[in-house]
Amino acid sequence: MKKIKNNLASFLAMVILFSFAQCQGKNDKDTINPTNAINYVGKVKTVCGSVANANYASRSRGGPTFINLDKPYPNQVFTILIWDSDREKFSQPPEKMYRGKNICVSGKIIVYRGVAEIIIKDPKQIVIH
Repeated sequence: MKKIKNNLASFLAMVILFSFAQCQGKNDKDTINPTNAINYVGKVKTVCGSVANANYASRSRGGPTFINLDKPYPNQVFTILIWDSDREKFSQPPEKMYRGKNICVSGKIIVYRGVAEIIIKDPKQIVIH
């Protein structure tokens, strides 16, 4: 019985580690947290964090959707930007789809007003975990 419990515990640990690795991406060197993203401007990376707030600024020029990871606006450390022209590619409004979720986003990191961000063109760039 003890051997079965040990095997089960080992199996569960492997499943958890595999799930974590899937969320982190295929290459840990390419996966970073939102706070560190500012150190990788100009690089293509995967940034993983929790959605602190999300907002569709429909009345602003270009109709941007802002999704901030780890810290909400105005103290955000990383922003995902989706322009209005790309919203139709999403099955649901992005500000609702990702609110309160843990996500990973992949793309080229740029900086706007001192905050790192990735502009999303395709929903496949974001994975919910």
